[in-house]
Amino acid sequence: MITSKLQKVINDQITAELWSSNLYLQMAYFLKHQGWDGFGHWMKLHSEEEREHAMRMADFLTERGGQVKLQMINLVPEGWGSVLEVFEHSLSQEKMVSKMIDKIVLHAIEEQDYATENFFRVFVDEQVEEETLFGGIVDKLKATGEAGLLYLDKELGKRK
Repeated sequence: MITSKLQKVINDQITAELWSSNLYLQMAYFLKHQGWDGFGHWMKLHSEEEREHAMRMADFLTERGGQVKLQMINLVPEGWGSVLEVFEHSLSQEKMVSKMIDKIVLHAIEEQDYATENFFRVFVDEQVEEETLFGGIVDKLKATGEAGLLYLDKELGKRK
C-alpha cells in the first residue's frame, strides 16, 4: 500500500501533467492561429504525450492501492508574443515538472518505497529528455531568429 504522503504528491503530479497537456494544446492552437502549422502540430502531439504521462501515473497509483483524486485544472494562458516565447514558456514548465518529479523520488526514497522510486525514475530520465528537447528548440529559435522560423516550422511539423 502506498502512503498518503506519496498519494498526495503523485496526485499533484497527475494534475501538473494534465495542466501541461492543456497548456501545450492551447499553445498548439495559438501557433496554428498564427499560421505556424508545423509548430502547432508538434505542440499538439506533445500535449497528447503529457496526458499519457498523467494516465500512466494514475494507473500506477491505482495498482499500488492508492486512490486517484483528479483535481481542478487551472486555466492556462491563451497567448504569447512570439514562437520563441511559446517555447521558452514550455521550457520553464518542463523545469518545474522536473522539480516535482524529483520531489516524488525523494519522498519514495525516504519512505523506502522502491517500487514508486523505480517507476518515477523513468520520468526523471524523461524530464532530462524534455528539457533538452525544449532547450534545443529555444536555442535554435534564438540562433536563427525570424529567418529560421519557416524552416523550423517545417521541420517540427514532421513529428509523428
